[in-house]
Amino acid sequence: MTKKKVIFSGAQPTGVLTLGNYLGAIQNWKSFEDTYNCLYSIVDLHSLTVRNNPKEFKNACLSLLAQYLACGLNPDKNTIFFQSHVPQHSELAWILNCNTYMGELNRMTQFKDKSAQHKDNINAGLFTYPALQAADILLYQTNLVPVGQDQKQHLELARDIAIRFNNNYGETFTIPEIYTPKMGAKIMSLQQPEQKMSKSDENPNGTILILDEEKRLTKKMKKAVTDNEGVIRYRDEQPGVKNLITIYSKLTELSVEEIENKYDGKGYGHLKVDLAEIVTDTFRPIQEAYANYMDDLSYLEKIYTEGALKAQDLAEDTMKKVRKNIGLV
Repeated sequence: MTKKKVIFSGAQPTGVLTLGNYLGAIQNWKSFEDTYNCLYSIVDLHSLTVRNNPKEFKNACLSLLAQYLACGLNPDKNTIFFQSHVPQHSELAWILNCNTYMGELNRMTQFKDKSAQHKDNINAGLFTYPALQAADILLYQTNLVPVGQDQKQHLELARDIAIRFNNNYGETFTIPEIYTPKMGAKIMSLQQPEQKMSKSDENPNGTILILDEEKRLTKKMKKAVTDNEGVIRYRDEQPGVKNLITIYSKLTELSVEEIENKYDGKGYGHLKVDLAEIVTDTFRPIQEAYANYMDDLSYLEKIYTEGALKAQDLAEDTMKKVRKNIGLV
């Protein structure tokens, strides 16, 4: 029997998932669960590089788990866990820190960006963050990592660290590859369609959240930036319209050509109203499921406890190899 390839992804508990997260990540994750060994970690340790209110932070962690489940991630087919519940993450991070060069960490654009944003808290963890991220990935002998453009530099560093470690100490880690879906990997802002949709967008109308109530969602969609072309076409010259068509296609499984034909001769208003209804219908059951999960914290505890146990077993297999290869007694 062929061993399943491993897919790993980690996300910080920074709030409500966006439509971009749902289409660019979660939908793809669901398509993997029967053919890959899928591990999804809520990387709470990474979030400690900034100061958090402990009570709010704990709730955000549980909320993200509930959102994952509400979006349809099956805990029987996916291993979902909190990073801090698997101590091997921290153990391997230290070992990889000792095999990562200062110059490599200095080149990380995210460190430069976050240092500028948090000038009062430029801590060592912010600098060595990529080594922990490499540990997250390499710990599970990961084959594929679904990442956006903003994380490719970190994955390339993880690959470099793994290759260096293997060369120095013998074959230890699988070299991970980047996975990027062909369409819909990058959902753009409704207000600035040249930029990725983000929950940190200064203009809240640019981002649709999966927990947005219907009126707010519809209002955001109606305000979506289009252009003066007056035709509904999927092309780079019409980035706003192209983005709406991408969202429409990903949610309905209609092809771009079918959508263009459906709205031939119609105005942007028709597209926006219909798309708002499609998004609302998609998110309504998710929002109901989310509320149910948040009301059942004992079930969430069962899921994250079982997930951590599965992850620990896999992580320990790797750590035994790491400890042996570097000569730890």
